[in-house]
Amino acid sequence: MSIPEGRPTRLTDPVQSRPTSQGTRRTAVLALLRNADGGVTVDEVAHGAGLHVNTARFHLDKLVEDGLAERQAEERGTPGRPRIRYLASGAERPTSYRLLSRMLVGLVSSLGAHADVVGAGRAWGRHLVEPVPPHSRVDAAEAIRRLEDLMEEVGFDPESVAGPEPEVRLHHCPFLEAAQADPEVVCALHRGLMEGALATLDAPVTVVDLEPFATPRTCRARLRRTDATG
Repeated sequence: MSIPEGRPTRLTDPVQSRPTSQGTRRTAVLALLRNADGGVTVDEVAHGAGLHVNTARFHLDKLVEDGLAERQAEERGTPGRPRIRYLASGAERPTSYRLLSRMLVGLVSSLGAHADVVGAGRAWGRHLVEPVPPHSRVDAAEAIRRLEDLMEEVGFDPESVAGPEPEVRLHHCPFLEAAQADPEVVCALHRGLMEGALATLDAPVTVVDLEPFATPRTCRARLRRTDATG
């Protein structure tokens, strides 16, 4: 499982819709698009979802990239740059990606003890997270925030829960069908992803375990703070 040079813009299938709750900003943006006749502007999305304009634009661009939305220039009767409206495209997760993920998981599973799945996940986690500058450190809260940002970028729709035993709840699995078929492989890869990210941050936080499908829609990663205040 080699890692390409550079930072990929997207590694997973697009996020599928689920009921809105904390940590579901992109899902809320997509819902706005699907409920709007004629599309919406960035400003309208920002107002409707309670987001900063830049954050709304980021999520809209990701939805376009995933094939779940499209841009359309408004027709203007006067000179000037037309406004861009965003419309839901109605695209669903490509069947080919589902098949590919199942095939790859099957291949890894067939290798048995010879496959270092967690190690592969750690390598990707180290690759994807932005490292801490030299002579700098992050505290536990910042490390968890950065981990949550990474998991959202990958497509897990995360929600961090603070406390003496913090958690990151993953409300969406980008490889749901493969994970349901072979959780030992897929969930081990996801745990390794989180471990690698925290290791790169030299964070005073470790992953205790990752509980697949703690609820029908949510996996739960339990963390442990290793700093003096934890």
